[in-house]
Amino acid sequence: MNTNNSVQPNVVMIVLDQLRYDSLGFTSGDAVKTPNIDRIASSGAHFENAFNHLPTCCPSRQSMLNGQRPEAFGAHWNYDIALPISTLSPDMPTWTSALKRNGYKSSYFGKWHVSPDSDPVDFGYDHYVGQEEYVEFRNRAYPDLVDDGGWEAGVDPVALEDSETHWFANNVRTKIQEYSESEQPWHVRLDLVQPHLPCRPVEEFAKRYDPEQIAPWASFGETFEGKPYIQRQQLESWGITDWSWEQWAVVVARYFGIIEQVDHALGRVFDAVEESGQAANTLIIFTTDHGDMCGSHRMMDKHYVLYDDVIHVPLILAWPGVISPQSRKEMVYNVLDLVPTIANTMGLGELPGLVGRDLMPLLVGQRVEESPDWRDNVVSTYNGQQFGLYTQRSIRTETAKYIFNATDVDEFYDLLADPDELVNAIDQPENVETIRGLRQILYETLIREGDRQVDNAWIRRQLLPLAQR
Repeated sequence: MNTNNSVQPNVVMIVLDQLRYDSLGFTSGDAVKTPNIDRIASSGAHFENAFNHLPTCCPSRQSMLNGQRPEAFGAHWNYDIALPISTLSPDMPTWTSALKRNGYKSSYFGKWHVSPDSDPVDFGYDHYVGQEEYVEFRNRAYPDLVDDGGWEAGVDPVALEDSETHWFANNVRTKIQEYSESEQPWHVRLDLVQPHLPCRPVEEFAKRYDPEQIAPWASFGETFEGKPYIQRQQLESWGITDWSWEQWAVVVARYFGIIEQVDHALGRVFDAVEESGQAANTLIIFTTDHGDMCGSHRMMDKHYVLYDDVIHVPLILAWPGVISPQSRKEMVYNVLDLVPTIANTMGLGELPGLVGRDLMPLLVGQRVEESPDWRDNVVSTYNGQQFGLYTQRSIRTETAKYIFNATDVDEFYDLLADPDELVNAIDQPENVETIRGLRQILYETLIREGDRQVDNAWIRRQLLPLAQR
């Protein structure tokens, strides 16, 4: 829905891997330097309350194509770790499959992680440059280079121009220049694996952040008192039970460093849009698949928890002359709401089974007060991964979060009194009615949106009052 003219807009979609909401310049109080992402945020709409529906790579990326909860089509966890699992297939409806028949030229660059057997071309893209091509380039350019290994951190010894971030950004820049000479609308998607651990910025960015100057996360004092056992076990599984902040600060410094390196690379992509002469008819979307614990709650990576560190994510949409500069506070899904937004904006037609809602009416002038039916909560899920299966379902409002843990103690966080989610208040009497109401909404939402795992008598017994089981 282009409100300025009838021409279909170009769309540049940028997805990072494992980016925390609070680790950009404009969300971190400038603790992390991201001037290029910041300028896109300031020129467009930034959602303060965007959340991921399942904070694991493959399920999140698959939902980015079909707009459904992963549980609805069996994609419960990453297909390349632990048990085999169903994945999205090219014969399922996706918005990308409609690109060609609606006149779009399209290219996909970077991390895929949607299907083990099919690539972006099978899902509708004209052109695909993946991580395999970068590895081949890197091996040719640096035949004697040995990977230093390890999940904690490291420094990439290659030249900045040969780094993965800049190699892909330069490829995207070239494609945008090529597409800008066409009369057809175009779509380019860039998925960077950064800042997923292990974080290895080149030397220039690795030294930007002094570990001694990085303050601990507010949740680093986690004791796990009253928390599910699996959270303590997560530290054992990673071998980080006794890590001090001094050890974590090195990891966080390199996490910040690779984010700044990514930002530097993305500056070239944003500049290419401006130089194309088509900026006024180009929608830029910036988000991530999910967040990262990165030492918060003393944890690594993202598994077996639904803390805001992994589900609260950045979401930016910028389109000069259409989306006015604004900061939005609605509770939105960065993935599930993007699919109908993209499909409607590009004129690709309707998709079946959509969970999300088109964000564009909010961004072209309609205030939230004029949308009283907008949701006031978001639901996130988790099903387990390399350390074993583990069913979690959560519902978050602006002020509270309830987490259903099927095989351990549930969690409840008063986000006004405890924004860092340190105190599990599930057993406090004053929260009984709030928790009961959230359980009801959570169950109804999951059933309505196709989560077959909760549609049984045992889960109803745990979530619902006796009269409703």
